[in-house]
Amino acid sequence: MTRELAAFDWIAHHADQSPDKAALVDEGRDLTLSYAELDEQSRRLAAWLADNGVVKGDRVAFLAGNTTDVFEALFACAKLTAILVPLNWRLAIPEQQFIVDDCRPRVLIYQEQFAVTAAELAAPVKLQLGDDYSAAKAQSDPDPIGPVSATFDDPWAIMYTSGTTGHPKGAIVTHGMIFWNAINIGHAVDLTSKSTNLNVLPTFHTGGLNLYTTPCLHLGARSVNMAEFDPGKVLEWLESGEITHFFGVPAIYQFLAEHPRWEEADLSKVESWACGGAPMPVALLERYSNRGVVIRQGMGLTETSPTVFLTDEAHAVSKVGSVGKPALHTEIRVVDEDGNDVATDEVGELWVRGPNVTPGYWERPEANESSFTDDWLHTGDAARIDADGYVFIVDRWKDMYISGGENVYPAEVEQVLFHHPNVLDVAVIGVADERWGEVGVAVVVPRQVEGFDGDDLLAFCGDKLARYKIPKHVRVIDELPRNAAGKVLKRSLKETLS
Repeated sequence: MTRELAAFDWIAHHADQSPDKAALVDEGRDLTLSYAELDEQSRRLAAWLADNGVVKGDRVAFLAGNTTDVFEALFACAKLTAILVPLNWRLAIPEQQFIVDDCRPRVLIYQEQFAVTAAELAAPVKLQLGDDYSAAKAQSDPDPIGPVSATFDDPWAIMYTSGTTGHPKGAIVTHGMIFWNAINIGHAVDLTSKSTNLNVLPTFHTGGLNLYTTPCLHLGARSVNMAEFDPGKVLEWLESGEITHFFGVPAIYQFLAEHPRWEEADLSKVESWACGGAPMPVALLERYSNRGVVIRQGMGLTETSPTVFLTDEAHAVSKVGSVGKPALHTEIRVVDEDGNDVATDEVGELWVRGPNVTPGYWERPEANESSFTDDWLHTGDAARIDADGYVFIVDRWKDMYISGGENVYPAEVEQVLFHHPNVLDVAVIGVADERWGEVGVAVVVPRQVEGFDGDDLLAFCGDKLARYKIPKHVRVIDELPRNAAGKVLKRSLKETLS
């Protein structure tokens, strides 16, 4: 007889063992929550949710900026086996409405600044953060809330994908997924109970929740959460001696490197640096390496909660451009269109399997059918494995274009363009061409617009890329459109250029 693995109440455990130890720092509100306080607040919120009809399997939507209240809500949902749905505040109201209609929350918790949006979104019960939220918790009796009864297979959250094509899908995130991610990434970056993480990623995104705040909470460590990204304040925290671990997307590392205090900032006290969400420009990695900062490139998905890879520090430079090898409790394959494993250094689609992988998408049987083969998740990423077993993400399958019968992976071209001294940011997309079928367009954010020469940029590629890979056109833009994970919205670029 098999027994379902039970989930456990991490916060209650640490509240019992180390009640006064700091769990969360809300930098925007100058607020620190100990484990005892976090446990009590989440129990009080759980009691309030229960009093308002929330039972096992009900969805609790959360619409707010980066606030530690989201972690109170996450662990309150755990106590009821309810499901948290963090909403992306950057979306327009119709986009928000689609998600709410899709997941049908019983309760919507929202921040005052999003009151107009919240008023339009359908939910039987609504609770505003701030005084209303504090009063609701204060009036609730946490004592009747018993131990967590969830299993690893029970959903803990629904996290909607960025929706770069069509409507977003809700990836089901189970208790087991968040646990195994904590093990995978904690092992990879040497998190301990003495670690302190600095989180600048949005908490409606899997990175903001799980890199590395929930792993820190699993271990009884501390996580500092910033209300918004401010490169100057981030540099101050990184220099403070308090921060041991930092994870960012490439755009964040770019902003830090462009800050006036960058050259004088003492970054030696941070033990672990990592990056994901999008390919890290090799030129930017080298810029940090010259400062003695080794950034480990990783890769993951909302559907894997999110860790799949992280380069080991010993090979972060020698295997530059690689995302490393699979995490401890994760398997991968790289396959051809028929699902057969490809040869060494041959490009194929990356498939992932493990206890950190989603069981599927919320009420999307057709998406589940097309996204899985047995237990293997089709990631949609084009990848190759070298002779040493290191994985390189070549590009997204859908971003690849065919020029004159040859496959072109834009990420490869972008890496070359980033080395040009006047390129601050760049994206390459394929557009229709009568002669070649498709050709590349380099959409560039120059460091200095004055004197920028597109022909010079293309000539720069001449001895670095095959001719068919070199873009045929260059367009200048003020800023590349990106989603919350830092990925360039190439569909938006194509619509702009069409």
